[in-house]
Amino acid sequence: MPLPLLALFIAAFAFGTTEFVIAGVLPQVAAGLGVSVPSAGYLVSGYALGIAIGGPLLTIATTRLSRKTLLIGLTVAFTLGQAACALAPDFLSMLLLRVATAVAHGAYFGVAMVVGVGLVRPEQRGMAVALILAGLTVSGIVGVPIGTAIGNAFDWRATFWAMFFLGIVAAVAMALLLPRGTGASAAPAGFRNEVRVLGRQQVWTCLIIMLMLMLCQFVPYTYIAPLLVEVTGLDASLVPWVLLLNGLGATIGVFIGGKLAARHLMPSLIIMLALQAVVLAVIYAVSPYPLPMVMALTVWGGLNFAVGTPIQTRILAWTADAPNLASSLIPSGFNIGIAIAASLGAMMLSAGLPYRSLPLVGVGSMIVAVAVAVMSYAWEKRSGATPPAASLQRA
Repeated sequence: MPLPLLALFIAAFAFGTTEFVIAGVLPQVAAGLGVSVPSAGYLVSGYALGIAIGGPLLTIATTRLSRKTLLIGLTVAFTLGQAACALAPDFLSMLLLRVATAVAHGAYFGVAMVVGVGLVRPEQRGMAVALILAGLTVSGIVGVPIGTAIGNAFDWRATFWAMFFLGIVAAVAMALLLPRGTGASAAPAGFRNEVRVLGRQQVWTCLIIMLMLMLCQFVPYTYIAPLLVEVTGLDASLVPWVLLLNGLGATIGVFIGGKLAARHLMPSLIIMLALQAVVLAVIYAVSPYPLPMVMALTVWGGLNFAVGTPIQTRILAWTADAPNLASSLIPSGFNIGIAIAASLGAMMLSAGLPYRSLPLVGVGSMIVAVAVAVMSYAWEKRSGATPPAASLQRA
């Protein structure tokens, strides 16, 4: 792995851990802040909304700032946010702090993706995206289980202090490993052009698919701890190990997705979306049975991130001539879906539906995603359109 991409990977690991670890300690956070588990789920949706809304605004506002300076600054803001969350006295302050920290998260991934693909040749873009996304998946293997275990052994506040120290490591890695010449866009495209490229059907259809993918993933994942304890019958101490297997599957999946993005992107994407619908139906069927449930969750994690890499690579390819706004909308698209998913899950549970019903939302969302992907691919084939020439970040 090239050293600059390693720095982006480490920071992605830190950001991913703090976003996803909340699912592993959600019952403890709810008890500690004096709210119900469904109410605590809004910490997930609030964080996602901070990424989705604040991230693009901050990215556009800082287009002329050195990319290295911006990335380090965002990581420092993230780090301070973890300490503030660890000290939060009540649910409202915790929610507001999570939202504020999420703005840095959203801007980071938009900038990091453009910088990452600018560090490699065009044919290597898929693997560059995969390496940055691998920071998220490795956070599922290492960061989330360890953070969950820390919360179970000590207190959920200790989990956030661990995230604080992880943020320090990420900021130092940025300072040492990113090239000094990692600057602003070589030729700023202008806000009008940044908006114009969003009208390309390959872009807006991918954003719809992102939304569907996040419903598929985060309606169940937000409440994975109580699902595994109350429906599957696992002891709470085993939940971190299940999350580890899910993260392991995701890490394998992200590199499979990187390979497929370089070859047969759209056919592979359509097939994987259809397989995801099948896997969610299997999760619903086997949720009361520990071993099949754990196996299904591992495969599910792999498919989630195998799908994510081609989607992001496709957006970056079709917006290469005006990448800033579009790249920031990648984390936005994902996190609008996460916010809706967490809120939808909370509403379902508050309405009295069982935890076991949550995977069924994913079945429906993947059917919609397959339909949108097929339409987009057919439209592209008929038009004969090709991706624009790149105008990416200097490295």
